[in-house]
Amino acid sequence: MKHLSEGRKMFISVMVVFAVYALIFILFEDYDRKFLKPFDEVSDWHLLLFSIVVMVGLALLLHRYARHMDERISREQAAKENQMRRELTQNIAHELKTPVASILGYTDTILEDPQMNNETQRQFIQRTNAQARRLTALLQDISTLNRMDYAAHQLTMERADVSEIVADIVQETAIALEKRHMTLNNCLPQDIIIQGNPSLIYSIFRNLVDNAINYAGEGTNINISAEQTGDSWKFCFSDNGVGIASEHLPRIFERFYRIDKSRSRQMGGTGLGLAIVKNAVMLHGGTITAHTSDQGGLEFVFTLRKNYQS
Repeated sequence: MKHLSEGRKMFISVMVVFAVYALIFILFEDYDRKFLKPFDEVSDWHLLLFSIVVMVGLALLLHRYARHMDERISREQAAKENQMRRELTQNIAHELKTPVASILGYTDTILEDPQMNNETQRQFIQRTNAQARRLTALLQDISTLNRMDYAAHQLTMERADVSEIVADIVQETAIALEKRHMTLNNCLPQDIIIQGNPSLIYSIFRNLVDNAINYAGEGTNINISAEQTGDSWKFCFSDNGVGIASEHLPRIFERFYRIDKSRSRQMGGTGLGLAIVKNAVMLHGGTITAHTSDQGGLEFVFTLRKNYQS
């Protein structure tokens, strides 16, 4: 019954219960009857006919109710999805507006002032380049989320070495970590192999590392560890940084949710990193939670199934 609608599940469940009850009642309506035998009284046949009529009538009513129930649920889901799309579209437009306006402002200034000295022109070009990179990152994150939302069935699940992926991320972020005097302690065991999408697994750990680099604070220690739990790997990603207030924790996985909007934009964040993390974890049959760590920073605990088929 996994792929049945809620209305059909209800309809089938009630009809099965009624059918079993009717069968037992008809076959054993005489308390002293111990064996099945043909009906020998007219009343037994009348009872059987009456039960069939009641079952048919109940089936028609339940089927109609189940259909209306499914239609109502579909309308509510459609309305909710439309609302989410509108909000997402508004958020995307708002996020695109800032870098586009900056790019236009800098380039217009350069074009309108041909006598601008080389140093000032170079500064404007560098700022334009930074905004273009931010715009590129935003578009890439939007593309990743859309791929998970609407084309998850097309994602290739293959052998993925999580230990190797994280080791690569540690090397890629070494310079950024050093600039902020941060230490990343990779305590993952060797050969964590799962059946998954390597690109999304990379996105999970890269976004968590980037999030810590941008917001945990200078001099922070980051720890990544894992343990096997049945058919899954349980990962712990924590830092001893500044953390966030408890009222923000339930919303940090929402798209474009920012605790400090001005600081997030200054650090180059798109507001989609943790949303990507959560969706990617869920696509691998896992769950993720965030809470304050024992060291006062932020701790993410999530699972990835070893062999997950959606």
